Amino acid sequence: MSELSRELRHGLRAAGQAHAVDRFDRLAPSDQALLAEQLAALDLSLLAELHGLIEERPASATSFEPPELFPLRREDEHAGRAAAAVQRGEELLRGGKVGYVLVAGGQASRLGYDAPKGDYPIGPVTERTLFAYHAQRLLAARRRYGSTTPWYVMTSPANDAATRTIFAENDHYGLDPDEVFFFSQDMLPALDAEGRVLFAAPDRLFLAPNGHGGCLLGLASSGALEDMRARGLELLSYFQVDNPLVRPADSLFLGLHALDDAGMSTKVVEKRDAGEKVGVIGHIDGVLGCIEYSDLPDELREERDPSGALRFRAGNIAVHALSVGFLESVTRGELSLPWHVARKTIQVADEGGALVETTGFKFETFVFDALARSPRSVTLEVDRGVEFSPVKNKDGEDSPATAKAALCSLFAEWVRAAAGKLPEPDAAGNVPVEVDPRHAETQDEFLARGGAPDVHPTGHVYGP
Repeated sequence: MSELSRELRHGLRAAGQAHAVDRFDRLAPSDQALLAEQLAALDLSLLAELHGLIEERPASATSFEPPELFPLRREDEHAGRAAAAVQRGEELLRGGKVGYVLVAGGQASRLGYDAPKGDYPIGPVTERTLFAYHAQRLLAARRRYGSTTPWYVMTSPANDAATRTIFAENDHYGLDPDEVFFFSQDMLPALDAEGRVLFAAPDRLFLAPNGHGGCLLGLASSGALEDMRARGLELLSYFQVDNPLVRPADSLFLGLHALDDAGMSTKVVEKRDAGEKVGVIGHIDGVLGCIEYSDLPDELREERDPSGALRFRAGNIAVHALSVGFLESVTRGELSLPWHVARKTIQVADEGGALVETTGFKFETFVFDALARSPRSVTLEVDRGVEFSPVKNKDGEDSPATAKAALCSLFAEWVRAAAGKLPEPDAAGNVPVEVDPRHAETQDEFLARGGAPDVHPTGHVYGP
C-alpha cells in the first residue's frame, strides 16, 4: 500500500494536476505503488515551464548562413591541415584519450522487431547486429592503436534491462565489460493542451524520452563523466545506434576537432538534393546549430555556390566530437538546452481507464543545440556512401534494405579495387559481400591487409 503525502497532494493540486490525485485515489491500494512513485518524482516547476511552451510561438530566425566546411573535395590548402589532423588524432587514440558515446535508447518496433534497435540484424551476409558492428569497430580501433576503448551506452527505461542482457549474452562483443558503461536517459510526462499529465494506463503516467540532448546531462548525472576523468579521457566520439557505417575512431575528425581546440564538432553529408527533408548545420542569427528543413526559406534551400553545389548542403548525421572539458561546462549545474515541443496523436487511458487517442505534447532536447555553446567548432563533410546509411524505417528510404545495399555497395567497391572475385548479385540486386570492421574499416586498410574471403553460405565474408 502506498500513500501520497499531504504536501505532495497540495503541490499537485496547486500545479493543475488535481486529476492525477483523483486517479490515484480511485486505484485499489494494491495498485497504487507505481503511480505514487511517478507522481512523487514529478518536477512541477518544469511541468509549468513545458506547459508554457505549448502555446508559445518560437521566434522566427532572421538570417541563415552555411557553416565553414572542411570539405570532402579538398583543395591543396586543406591537405596539410588534414595530414596534421590525422597525426594528432592518431596520437589521441594511441594515448587512450578518446571515449565513445553511443545513443541507443530506441526500440526496433517500427522495424517490426521486438528488441532494442541495436540488436537488429543488419549484416548483409552474416546478419551481425548494429551493436555488433559498432563493437567490432571499437575492437578494430583497439587493435590498430593499442589502447583502451571505454564505451558509454545510453539506453532508455524501456530497453535498459534488455540491452544489458544482450551485451552479457554476447560476452560484450569481445570488449572488456569494465570498459562498457550503461546509463539511461530520463523520461518526461506528455501533457494535454491544458498542461495536465496524461496516463498510459490507470496506474501509470504516459512518459516519453527526453530526447538525445538528454544524453549530455545523463553522462554527468550517471557518473559517466566522473569515470571519463578518472580514465584521463580528453575527447568523446558521439554516434547513434542506427547507422552501421559510422566510424567512431576517425583520426581525421578527432584530430581536426583537437587542433581547433573545439568544444563540439559535427560530421555532415551533402544533401541528396534541395528537397531532402533533413536538417542542415549552419548559423541561425549568427549562432551555430541545426537548421530544420521547414525553417529554411525555399530560395535558400535551392541556392547554389559558385561550384554548383547547394549552398546549404551540410546534412546533419548526428555524429559529433566533444571535448570532455566542454561537456563538463555545459552540464555544470543544470543543462540549459532549449526544449522542442512535438504535437502528437497518442494513445492514453481516459478517466475510466479505456484506451483512447488524443492530442498530446511531448518535449525533447536535441544534442546539436549544444553547438551554440561551443566557442569553436569543426564541420567535416564526409562521403554519404562511406559513412552514413541509417536504419529508421521498415521500408523505403533509410530502411534495413537501403542500409544493407549501402554496405554491399561499399564492400564490393573495395573487392573490385583489390581485383578480387565477387559473387553474383542476390535477388535484391546486391552483391553479397561483407567486410568485418576488425579486418578493415577503409579501402586502403582492406587493400593493405589483402587475403581471400571466407566462403559463407549466402555470400563472401572478409575478416574474423
